Amino acid sequence: MTDARESAGPNGDTPARHTPGTPCWVSLMVHGPAATQEFYGTLFGWEFQPGPQQLGPYVRALLDGHEVAGIGRLPPDRHLPIAWTPYFASENADRTAETVRSCGGTIGVGPLDAADAGRLAIGSDPSGAVFGIWQAAAHLGTAVSGVPGTPAWNELLTFESASVAKFYRTVFGYEEPVVSADFDYVTLHLGGRPVAGVHGLGQALPRDRGPHWETYFQVADVDDALDHLVHLGGQVLKPAHDTTRGRVAAVADPEGARFALLQRPR
Repeated sequence: MTDARESAGPNGDTPARHTPGTPCWVSLMVHGPAATQEFYGTLFGWEFQPGPQQLGPYVRALLDGHEVAGIGRLPPDRHLPIAWTPYFASENADRTAETVRSCGGTIGVGPLDAADAGRLAIGSDPSGAVFGIWQAAAHLGTAVSGVPGTPAWNELLTFESASVAKFYRTVFGYEEPVVSADFDYVTLHLGGRPVAGVHGLGQALPRDRGPHWETYFQVADVDDALDHLVHLGGQVLKPAHDTTRGRVAAVADPEGARFALLQRPR
């Protein structure tokens, strides 16, 4: 994992439009949205308001009045993994979707309009990892960052980084990636700034999950957040440990959606 902070309006100003290719939103589709809202609302201090209903019941999570994430209900006939999905900003969702297809990926949903909020598509890369595409209109995406309760980083866990990183570079225009010398890790950059990571795990990738994106949420104190998470019915998948970027723990919510908690260095 490495560092990235999406620009948002400082001091409550109007949020800036996300640069194309940057993760601009994260969304979770679950079977029981009411219980899920209670879990994340207690864990991160989120409140909720209705969002676009094109894909079914959906709410936006707010932190101090700023939109940070979305939670929706899975259609009962769709047997999909319960997972946080990052959306990447695009100036033209239809054109980006066509590029995804031409590069060996698939588009499973859309492109379609989400009321007046924007236009979206949901697809998967050649390894099968699911991600979203967001062309903003009224809804720009995550409106605040760098504080507890907000998405801090998105990382793709896959078999190997080189080929899949090339796919995302072609689709979203990332610069020449920075490759780790210590292990199979590629950091994707835009404008000289890190925006996402690709971690090749080889055979260590969980067979029951396959390639997938993982969202890191910032917290003030990882150990304290883990206590709250377990009390709320969540699960600790990898205990808190110190890294060069802060203290991190891998966890899952009561429906099994995996994510990570990040406490930045003080």
